[in-house]
Amino acid sequence: MSRWSGLPASLDHRVRQLAVQLRRLKDHSGLSLAALAARTPYSKSSWERYLNGKKLPPAGAVEALARLCGADVTRLLALHEVAAQAWSAGRPVPEARPPVPPVQPAMPATPVQPVPRVASAPPDPPGRSGPPPRAVGDEAPLPAVHTAPGAARQVPLGPLVLGALAVLVVALPVLRPWQDHLAAGRGTGAAMAGRAFDAAPEFTPRPGETFDCRLQRRDGALYAGHSRTAATVLGGGAEGWDVVEAQCLLRRHGYDPGVVDGVVGGRTLRAVKRLQAASGLPTDGIVGPGTWKALRR
Repeated sequence: MSRWSGLPASLDHRVRQLAVQLRRLKDHSGLSLAALAARTPYSKSSWERYLNGKKLPPAGAVEALARLCGADVTRLLALHEVAAQAWSAGRPVPEARPPVPPVQPAMPATPVQPVPRVASAPPDPPGRSGPPPRAVGDEAPLPAVHTAPGAARQVPLGPLVLGALAVLVVALPVLRPWQDHLAAGRGTGAAMAGRAFDAAPEFTPRPGETFDCRLQRRDGALYAGHSRTAATVLGGGAEGWDVVEAQCLLRRHGYDPGVVDGVVGGRTLRAVKRLQAASGLPTDGIVGPGTWKALRR
């Protein structure tokens, strides 16, 4: 059996699940990458990128590998469709560049008017000390300084600072519950029922970490407070909040999945198969739309 390198940590769990399934098919077939390239329209380097999570394989490559190994083509294509949606959603969107404002030509400055010369005062007569009295109207006119038109006007910083502080005072009570909510969203015994489904924190499995199950019914369907999905495909090795939800619902229906840790292991697979057998579903251990419907009852 091949010794695989670890998949990238940033890889979405749905893409990771597809890569794990393709790796298992390749190992069971006993084919090397060169043999896959010889029997399919895809090169050896392409298969290396597909199986190591560096690039999402096209649907044609998934179908070719499934047919070559005698696997269920429909199930693998369903896994590929879910992984393709996650791959497209994880791509960064390029930021739009802000428009560059046009440069206005500098206005010529108005020349400063010359200061008129003032005649010197006559010398003091003998016997007088101190400056002579100045008649009204003898003051020298001050030079008139003209500012260039279009010059920027200085804005006082005081009102701006006060306005910014007022915005922070109003925004802090709104942002604080959201920060506390994310900080309390993980950990053993965390109150996951109050977590918003549309703003779930990123799932990262940690050794020994388990999650609570807060079961409740909404519109006739059973929920455990971790996911509202009804169609996510979960197989062996899958991980995430959808797995936590499925494990809680399995335990509620009397099928022990082991610890509720958000990772599909052997006990979770066996519990899924027992539920599928009791519900008249194919016992393949894959949680799909039919199995979710049985879990939500």
